[in-house]
Amino acid sequence: MTANLLPLAVFVFVGLFSPGPNVLLLTASGVRFGFPATVPHLLGVPVGTGIVAALSATGIGALLVAAPQLKVALQVISSLWILWLAWRMVQSARIPRAADRGRPFTFLEAIAFQAVNPKMWAVTLAAAAGFSGGLSPGSEVLRLFTVFACINLFVCFFWVTVGHFLAPLLRADRAWRLFMTLMAGLMAASVILDFPVKS
Repeated sequence: MTANLLPLAVFVFVGLFSPGPNVLLLTASGVRFGFPATVPHLLGVPVGTGIVAALSATGIGALLVAAPQLKVALQVISSLWILWLAWRMVQSARIPRAADRGRPFTFLEAIAFQAVNPKMWAVTLAAAAGFSGGLSPGSEVLRLFTVFACINLFVCFFWVTVGHFLAPLLRADRAWRLFMTLMAGLMAASVILDFPVKS
């Protein structure tokens, strides 16, 4: 089991650590609100990730993605939510940092966001299909939940910390506007993940 766990852990780490909606949101939240205020968001993402991974292990995730109507609905919902979040970042960029009245994600909002996060479904489905541990269904669900939740907790901690330490460098309104505009642009661009180009 240990031999099968290491390749899975490496795959999950690379998949979750690379830029995507969660990384962008957590980094921006660390900058805007600081580490302590972002803790509920930081904890909600790993829990939500673990739940999506567990669903993928049961085959529910594959069924959801394979059903054309459900797949399109998921793509539209996730795209609209991500674009709305990008728009909120643009709005924040238009006002002085001192006047920012936004708030970080709550614990439950962070969990719910994983259900429409296209990157999360892609990584969890690939892990469930390519790194099976040969365990019973219940054990496989627990294994994927644990691996995804634990690794993503570290990943989230890292990116919120990066944002927290970037904050002093972004006190000037110009730097603040540039940072938030960049985050908004990257967030909007991540919608492409919802509609991959077919070869």
